[in-house]
Amino acid sequence: MTNREQEILQIIRKNPMISQKELANILGITRSSVAVHITNLIKKGSIVGKGYVVKESQYATVVGGANIDIQGFPSNKLIFKDSNIGTVKHSLGGVGRNIAENMVRLGIATKFLSVVGEDVYGQKVLDEGRSLGLDVKDVMVAQGQSTSSYLSILDETGDMAVAISHMEVMEKLDVNYVLSKKHVLENSAITVVDTNLREDVIRHIANNYKENKLFLDTVSTAKAIKVKEIIGAFHTIKPNKLEAEILSGIKIEDEASLKKAGRYFINAGVNNVFISLGSDGTYYTDGKEDGHIEGKAIKVVNATGAGDAFIAGLVYGELNNLSIKEKAIFGNAAAIMALSHENTINPNITVDNIYKLIEEEF
Repeated sequence: MTNREQEILQIIRKNPMISQKELANILGITRSSVAVHITNLIKKGSIVGKGYVVKESQYATVVGGANIDIQGFPSNKLIFKDSNIGTVKHSLGGVGRNIAENMVRLGIATKFLSVVGEDVYGQKVLDEGRSLGLDVKDVMVAQGQSTSSYLSILDETGDMAVAISHMEVMEKLDVNYVLSKKHVLENSAITVVDTNLREDVIRHIANNYKENKLFLDTVSTAKAIKVKEIIGAFHTIKPNKLEAEILSGIKIEDEASLKKAGRYFINAGVNNVFISLGSDGTYYTDGKEDGHIEGKAIKVVNATGAGDAFIAGLVYGELNNLSIKEKAIFGNAAAIMALSHENTINPNITVDNIYKLIEEEF
């Protein structure tokens, strides 16, 4: 949803019987422009019926990790087994938390289910979430525990060279916790799950909430194996090539084997499949339509948050009824925005900016 559409919805919520002319006067735009925005909001399902009846607010939920990211950037070529001159930055991270922040920046009402430690970093996760508009009231604060931390060293190209993950506190996010948040998950339009969660927690969510459009972030090849036997429970998945091979058992060597892997997931029950191919772009399929979004030649500043932005873009696409191809393009553009900024999350990522990028690059 664009910023202008959000403005219009806010006005309509206060006065559902307002005329298009009155809207135009308030916003300082033409009545015909208002009509276009209203039409788009009706198509997206945000406005229903006469008198501009606004659809009850829907939200998405992210269940996943939150941590402090410590990133090292070398000033020159990275030299292993040596002290490299560069910069070190601290920022909030975690796959789930990153996806949730990106979703909020795309105008999606988002609830976050996670666990943090009883420390300054955990408090920062909560405080920053609230300041962004992320609903963090259901995040567990584990007494006597440290918030998860993720230490990564990037190479001179901005790609990750090595990382260490310290995430013991995630064990506290158990099935009992998820059961206590049943009301959140039952009413969620979309639920995003990352594989940093315990396997029994992922299975519980997959078994009980698959009608709520479950989106999966596979995170890594080692963690993706947790969902191999239940992959069909997910509505949308976005594995990379290696993760897709592990989950499907199909070696991806060419376009034919790539499509075969896509069909495997569709036949298993997945609705939308997006296989990330790095610089070669993204393959997508929903069983009816498939295609390949070519990779774009860009300068990579930080590769850490591209996948998180991509998933957030896919959630936006689903909530706004985009086609499978449009979702792939929107997700790719969101990832490009993430790649082009030194922060894990590009503070400039908005729906409007993504569409500007799409007009320029796709």
